[in-house]
Amino acid sequence: MKRMRWFDYITINIYWLGLTTLSQTVSPLVFPLLVQRFVGEAGKGTFFGTLRLWTLMVALLVQALMGMFSDRSTLRWGRRRPFIFVGTLADLVFIAAVGLSASLEGMTGYWFLFAMAILLSAASNTAHGAVQGLIPDLVPEHQRGRFSGVKAVFEIPIPVILVAFTVGPLIAKGNMWGGILVAMGILTLAMLVTMLVREEPLRESLPLDWAPFLRLVLMTALFTAIILGMREVVKSVGRLTEGVSSATVLVFIMGAVGLVGMAIAVTLGVWASVRISIGNKAARANPSFTWWVVNRLAFLVGTTNLSGFAVYFLQGRLGYAEEKAAGPASQLMMVVGLFILVSALPSGWLADRFGSKRLVVISGVLAALGTLIILLSPSLTPIYVGGCLIGVAAGLFFTANWALGTGLVPKEEAGRYLGISNLAGAGAGAVGAYIGGPIADYFTVQVPGQPGLGYVLLFAIYGVLFLLSAVTLVKVRPTLGQERA
Repeated sequence: MKRMRWFDYITINIYWLGLTTLSQTVSPLVFPLLVQRFVGEAGKGTFFGTLRLWTLMVALLVQALMGMFSDRSTLRWGRRRPFIFVGTLADLVFIAAVGLSASLEGMTGYWFLFAMAILLSAASNTAHGAVQGLIPDLVPEHQRGRFSGVKAVFEIPIPVILVAFTVGPLIAKGNMWGGILVAMGILTLAMLVTMLVREEPLRESLPLDWAPFLRLVLMTALFTAIILGMREVVKSVGRLTEGVSSATVLVFIMGAVGLVGMAIAVTLGVWASVRISIGNKAARANPSFTWWVVNRLAFLVGTTNLSGFAVYFLQGRLGYAEEKAAGPASQLMMVVGLFILVSALPSGWLADRFGSKRLVVISGVLAALGTLIILLSPSLTPIYVGGCLIGVAAGLFFTANWALGTGLVPKEEAGRYLGISNLAGAGAGAVGAYIGGPIADYFTVQVPGQPGLGYVLLFAIYGVLFLLSAVTLVKVRPTLGQERA
């Protein structure tokens, strides 16, 4: 049996620190501010949503493809490290290009940023697809729980805290390049430490089966088409209501259309994706699995986009100037990350004691309550309180939802079934940002005296989606071992 040493816990997991630091720098801070600079107030939500949609769909495909290639790599460095090394070098090039885009103006700047964001997504997920294989490759099964625990610490709280205390304040002071350089330095250091991992090269290449990847391409294309269609519906309704003068009526109409559009994208997207992935017969035989994925995607639409639009929300709701919002936005993410860690630690025991389904329902209600507090808060301090509740809810959800899902799939096909959860992770940002962005922009134009109204409405829609995620569990029938009296 392979003997693991104390520093293996660090070398095998530290690259997650670099990846999350990079994503927490660009997605909620750098990208929103640059998009706002290039396209202005009236279009920032729409154009940010467009960038989010396509970068996330590229991420989904590249991550799966590079995972397949690294599985079969026979390079002397090992199966995973060459992809991590090359992916990191490409990351450094493209994140530097993102920084250079700040010197451009108008739509030229936006489309250059868009291209660099796509390339950055491809580079990051080249490394991401490979690093996921380190624990299964190298760690004995009886130690994987401990290694996964260390991975969780490197992946969420540590990078979120680092960004809050280093990158966020630099960007808030107008020093975007300083924040980018800090992220680049952390990513580089994490990659160099990861190169110390002891990997044995694969002696014989495995045959490459393209069928799963082709199914993923088809699934992604169909899901993307559904999201595109729902945004067109939202924009069409917006055009039809341009003559309405009552802000209350507009909030009701656009809120209802946005919520229904996102709900349809979630349910129809999952329904189609599950049938492409596992087949129509298997999906009909196990409807609980489909509704579990719906629950997962609906919840993640809320958490992912509350983070993505935090800068814009704080600008409109509390009146922060452009870059000034980066500081409190990163601190809010830190609060959420810390409470995810605090609640994730006991959530496994709680799921075993009270039932994973019950815990997932509680997480949806708690997250909705936290969102309500944020919406009603007139200052930053109570917004942090709402963030605490969302963090607790997310920590409970990540553990209990996964425990629930693993009990709904056939053991002999768990990988194929659970692989669709990657679509929920990437699709969450795409659904919430691409459909939601035009809603926020609509109110910037139609109700110019209330600059934050669109983002308040958008956050309210995400809060309702948290509640809907809990409601969908009515359709989930857990196994006897998962349900507790």
